[in-house]
Amino acid sequence: MPRYNIRALKSEDFDALMRLEEDMFGSYNDGTLGPYYVRLCCDFFSDSCFLAEIEGRPIGYLLSFIRNREAYCTTVAIRPEYQGTRVLVQLLRAFVQVASEQADVCWFTVEDDNKAARAMHKMLGATESEVREDFYGPGRSRIVSRIERSSFEKLRNRFARLGLVADGKGDEGDTEAA
Repeated sequence: MPRYNIRALKSEDFDALMRLEEDMFGSYNDGTLGPYYVRLCCDFFSDSCFLAEIEGRPIGYLLSFIRNREAYCTTVAIRPEYQGTRVLVQLLRAFVQVASEQADVCWFTVEDDNKAARAMHKMLGATESEVREDFYGPGRSRIVSRIERSSFEKLRNRFARLGLVADGKGDEGDTEAA
């Protein structure tokens, strides 16, 4: 079985992340994230952005920003052939570990028809709080969801019981998934 490596982004990941973006989203109407956004993630917010690799090849990522004890989980993407594997759980594990230590609330935005992302947000404990019209331009609204500190702690404790995040007793949890 493959072994996934989940790690924080580095500046050197910029080109690989842009290629991954182009491969997965280049043909969509919304296009890719864009080089400025990806560079910010690689160089300035790398401690809260994570890359999933298999045998050194990028297969997915989770991008987030943490500021003033608020986390903004902006994008989770996994190559289609690795969706339904433990890659998503491992990306979430890395994010929960960092965000639970540095944030009191976590925000998400999602399109109304993205049922998979909405279900993931709900599983994480998020509640949908509002719809922002024209969020990404005319006719491009997004649902805004948030996880309160209490729900975030429950999630972190559940992940700790499963051995997926450090339990605060020196156990760093699982860093790779089989």
